[in-house]
Amino acid sequence: MKVVLLAGGFGSRISEESVYKPKPMIEIGGMPILWHIMKEYAYFGHNEFIICAGYKQEYIKEWFANYFLHNSDVSFDFRNGKNEMTVHHSKLEPWKVTVVDTGYNTMTGGRVKRIQEYVDNEPFMLTYGDGVCDVDINKLVEFHKGHGKIATLTAVKMKQEKGVLSIGGDNAVKSFREKNKTDGAPINAGYMVFQPEIFDYLGGDDCVLERDPMDNLVADGQLMSYIHEGFWQCMDNIREKNMLEKLLESNSAPWKRWDRAVPHIVAPY
Repeated sequence: MKVVLLAGGFGSRISEESVYKPKPMIEIGGMPILWHIMKEYAYFGHNEFIICAGYKQEYIKEWFANYFLHNSDVSFDFRNGKNEMTVHHSKLEPWKVTVVDTGYNTMTGGRVKRIQEYVDNEPFMLTYGDGVCDVDINKLVEFHKGHGKIATLTAVKMKQEKGVLSIGGDNAVKSFREKNKTDGAPINAGYMVFQPEIFDYLGGDDCVLERDPMDNLVADGQLMSYIHEGFWQCMDNIREKNMLEKLLESNSAPWKRWDRAVPHIVAPY
């Protein structure tokens, strides 16, 4: 199952770094948070990614273009007047990554609509490119397949400013509304699974996934929630970035299931 990653926003609330790069490319533990999210999915065997890029999309493309070189031991031989490169050892994941320029000002639903041709009329997963989680992806997919609806989102209960859900006893989503600072209700944490019929609910570039499409899915009884009681954290600001850094440095990051040394990073803020 392909994984679609929303990575096109401006990241204005973490402008200290997003002025230079897209928010999902801001590093924690020496690697972009987008890479951490991809490692989460890859841990469960999902290795094909479609990245919905927008703001500074060239940064994402160049990063992946250089990923092979930066993660390999290589020799450069100039002795014959040529630039001959020999790869000795490579520490690459078996990933296929498609980076799509989905527009500079396109909203979330419009970005998803623009990658429809890359999904190939199959079920797919989708999440935001700025939040990490220790959700069991296999159980999430199993839950989605079991209920037979068009859409599943992962719900966590946190006092955060995210889209707020009203969930019934059967885990069906009864309503979906915009954030409220006083809410402690379940929120949309991303980590969604969609049937290809989701594209019938999406409009043009001004379509916001979390508004009319979600409302219409609710009205049609087609939106379900997978309740996650473990760890989830987005990276909206420098404070949250530094918190994630500390979890990685102390080797207590719940989302990190793979082996990789985390360099000591002194936060500049």
